[in-house]
Amino acid sequence: MALLRYDKGTILVAGDVRVPNSTWDPRVGAFRTMGFHYPDVLKFLQMSKLDVRDEVLDLPPCPELQGKSKLRPYQDEALNAWIKAKGRGVVVLPTGAGKTVVAFGAISHINAPTIIVVPTIDLMQQWITNLVREFGVDVGAYGGGESDLKSITVSTYDSAYLRAEELGNKFMLVVFDEVHHLPAPSYSQIAEFFVAPYRLGLTATFAREDEGHKLLPRLLGNVIYELEPDDLVGTHLAHYTLERMYVALTEEEQREYEENHSRFTGYLRKRRIKLRNSRDFKRFIIRTGADPEARKALLARNRALEIALNSSSKMTALRSLLTNQPERKTLIFTHHNKLVHRISRKFLIPAITHQTPKDERSEILDRFRAGSYSRIVTSRILDEGIDVPDAALGVILSGTGSSREFIQRLGRLLRKKEGKRAKLVEILSKETQETRISKRRRR
Repeated sequence: MALLRYDKGTILVAGDVRVPNSTWDPRVGAFRTMGFHYPDVLKFLQMSKLDVRDEVLDLPPCPELQGKSKLRPYQDEALNAWIKAKGRGVVVLPTGAGKTVVAFGAISHINAPTIIVVPTIDLMQQWITNLVREFGVDVGAYGGGESDLKSITVSTYDSAYLRAEELGNKFMLVVFDEVHHLPAPSYSQIAEFFVAPYRLGLTATFAREDEGHKLLPRLLGNVIYELEPDDLVGTHLAHYTLERMYVALTEEEQREYEENHSRFTGYLRKRRIKLRNSRDFKRFIIRTGADPEARKALLARNRALEIALNSSSKMTALRSLLTNQPERKTLIFTHHNKLVHRISRKFLIPAITHQTPKDERSEILDRFRAGSYSRIVTSRILDEGIDVPDAALGVILSGTGSSREFIQRLGRLLRKKEGKRAKLVEILSKETQETRISKRRRR
């Protein structure tokens, strides 16, 4: 007979039987394998026709879990694709398309203890509110000082990582929201330590250029359903247009930009360094730790980019946009908090950054939703996950080259409303490296 026990994120297999992906642990006299191999261990033992005493799972009491939401056709297709894949895989849907509802369907289908893992406290609270409304049960939480285990529990990635050994055998289904965070070296241990046989990843931005996406099939399964914004425009998402506005640096900004940019490119030419991709740039960053000249070149590059991203000419272009569309609900996105506060003061627009207290942030979003505020300026805090009230105009004053960031910002505008046509405008400093950054993120 084989005896299976859970031990701090791993499964011990006692009984003189070796299962795949296991190693012998002489300290306990048993074979040991990572928790996520649990379904494979059971399958192997069953196929070997061995008697099994399974003491792995320690599930909390669970009431009937049946959601109330009626799934849209594409949500139903996504859920059925996940079921067909034996309850494993990643679903990619645009922001505003209702990924959460697909998760509700998965929870209802499995009808067993479930944990949802999310990147932020704000998202944790948002999920808890929606889950209580959907299932009518108490929902547990791990994060923000809370550690409350329930049949449905929501945890931040940080807390799930810290408590993975403890929580790893408590659930049958694990849902990873914003699953592109999971491949991080620490967070991937959550998926490795959890024994949950059913796994669902949710994201609006599955960036295949990331190295991390190669890890997800092993931990969760493959992408089993994917739609892009254009697939749902006009039916479930608003029509939209994309525009670019190019502005010139001031004479002083242009001079300082060229000085710093030349210092950076001059170093690259001198050392015959080519920056063709992110790996090349990482190698350059490592070089700056030992080469003072490389460090100076990096600082010059950063200063040049800061000038381009924060040009005073952008403020004039922004004023023109806001003046021409005074009634349109608008989200203004920047890369740096410094520019957020500058815009907030100059145009008397409420600002949200990572430093904005939770209650103040909620009040600003509530007033935006109610129409008391028609504009919000933010850095990267609203890029991901949080339900942002309806907006029709988005203005990007600065950002990174990340396609994911661009798609998330566009998604904030796409919630459908009668007669709405959304517009996303990028204001760019012409003849600077910012134009190349814009091309990268819009690939």
